[in-house]
Amino acid sequence: MSEIVTIGDATLMHGDCLEILPTLEKVDAVVTDPPYGINYKPFNKNWDGTKKSVTGVCGDDKQFNPVPFLGFGEVILWGANNYQLPVGDALIWDKRGGKNIDGMIGDSCEVAWRKTRKRSHVHIKRLLHGGVINADSATGNNAKRYHATQKPVAVMEWCLGFVEGATILDPFMGSGTTGVACANLGRKFIGIEIERKYFDIACERIDAAYAQGRLFA
Repeated sequence: MSEIVTIGDATLMHGDCLEILPTLEKVDAVVTDPPYGINYKPFNKNWDGTKKSVTGVCGDDKQFNPVPFLGFGEVILWGANNYQLPVGDALIWDKRGGKNIDGMIGDSCEVAWRKTRKRSHVHIKRLLHGGVINADSATGNNAKRYHATQKPVAVMEWCLGFVEGATILDPFMGSGTTGVACANLGRKFIGIEIERKYFDIACERIDAAYAQGRLFA
């Protein structure tokens, strides 16, 4: 790990999450959108048989292993339809406002697996598109896109509404959207990102979110 940055109640770490996880103190919940192998899947090829480069995200050229993250008390993992997980609740981000074609996943919907501290009865929660696509706040649209797989801040704020724990860990922080959502909602945050470019962007975005909060305090 090469750097740790503290901004408000956020602790941001530049490095490999699998190396950093054993060093962390108390973490209540994991909320993350991991690199779940879009470039790994064999059907993801060009017409000439060469592999498509879809995201260019670090780690996305191999299968994602969720096991290191399943032991936490509360967990939300996006891309849940792309890898093996135990039985759990599901969060569905419906990007077309209930107008999905044959229930398609991907361009129409994204699915997150959810583990709670309570016994699960396989509940499904659905967020319909409400003007938050590519949003960087709870209501705004057309925010700058920093990362190939970036979620709207409003979607991550919605996720956090299902999490009781005080300290949120995003081991695949990317451009810091989960951290921005935590700053907006007054939640403690730990973010880990392996790519320097995105780590720096995350620091800037989370610092701006705290600055905005201070401005209106």
